[in-house]
Amino acid sequence: MDIFEKCHFPQIDEAIMQGYYPYFQTISEKSGPVVNINGESLIMAGSNDYLGLSTDTRLIEAAKDATSRFGTTCSGSRLLNGTLSLHEELEEKLASFLKKEKVLVVTTGYSANLTALSALLGRNDVAVADRLNHASLVDGIRLGHGKYRRYRHHDDQECETILSKIEPSNGILLVSDGVFSMEGDLADLPTLVRLKKRFGARIFLDDAHGIGVMGANGRGTAEHFDLEDEMDILTGTFSKSFGSLGGFIAGPASVIDYLKHTATPFIFSASMTPAAAASILQALRIIQQEPERRHRLLGYAQKVRKELKKLGLLLYEGLTPIIAIQTNDDDITFSYWKHTLTKGVFVNPVVSPAVPKGKQLIRMCLMATHTEEHIEQILNACEYAGKMSGLIK
Repeated sequence: MDIFEKCHFPQIDEAIMQGYYPYFQTISEKSGPVVNINGESLIMAGSNDYLGLSTDTRLIEAAKDATSRFGTTCSGSRLLNGTLSLHEELEEKLASFLKKEKVLVVTTGYSANLTALSALLGRNDVAVADRLNHASLVDGIRLGHGKYRRYRHHDDQECETILSKIEPSNGILLVSDGVFSMEGDLADLPTLVRLKKRFGARIFLDDAHGIGVMGANGRGTAEHFDLEDEMDILTGTFSKSFGSLGGFIAGPASVIDYLKHTATPFIFSASMTPAAAASILQALRIIQQEPERRHRLLGYAQKVRKELKKLGLLLYEGLTPIIAIQTNDDDITFSYWKHTLTKGVFVNPVVSPAVPKGKQLIRMCLMATHTEEHIEQILNACEYAGKMSGLIK
């Protein structure tokens, strides 16, 4: 059998021919929350650029200055020739912001989870994880040498049952997203903390979609629940609220030093570019100094959720700027996406394997830089698409 035989997707060819293939849409220009795709100006309602910082002139200037000073890349790993003063400054300031002993910054958010989980999970350890965790958490656990146990999303009883069957001699790591990236709901951190204390576990929280958005000071989901001290390892990305690219791991100094010298995804990866590091530093300042961005964003999220429910659309519950409309069918999902596009709004159609079959959805992400007029256009597009796709009767 030819190994390439499986590399054929006739359904993709058909979707392209019929004009409803929604992926790899090419953005030719971006100005804040407005993008140009195929010559059309569209309101972007699918980006994770929650605070709208990716086009902020302060970040752009910081990136330019860093590139002039250090060049475009380090061309090496952090271990050898790729550690810049910018990396160390970012790690120190981020540790202070997050109230953790130490931080390690890496090239992407995905690699942050591969780095931390692959090195932490030994043969006598068990990762107990929510089934809807991000793919980077799943891959990080699989890359490690520990056992992997999963519980149904938000099923506290199943999680507790799994924990009760683990030998006391095993190390236990409770692994969860802080904000679940597709549905937009929050982890039940109070319950995870209760189970952590009962079974002597540690908590590993990936708060990629929470940092910069949730909490009184933007420190994320744990701050929202007032449980920051109970998070043993915190990971996240700079490609969302920080408007740049990269990832971080925050935790005890001894753990971070261990990862720096043992985690192969980190040791054998090129370091974060100077432009990225400098723009993230600028973003961190803005997150701390301009809370009104976060407040405006969460206000938009509350308004849009309320109005979409009035229309009769079925949403996943949540407090975050990720708003998930339940479609539960591939054809309906693609139809909804296509009809919002005709009204000048870009949203994300999400089908298997990103979500389980039968749980398809439209995923919208709001931005602090959307205007009131943008929000009204998004709502009008959602109403039109809901009617045309049959979700609104």
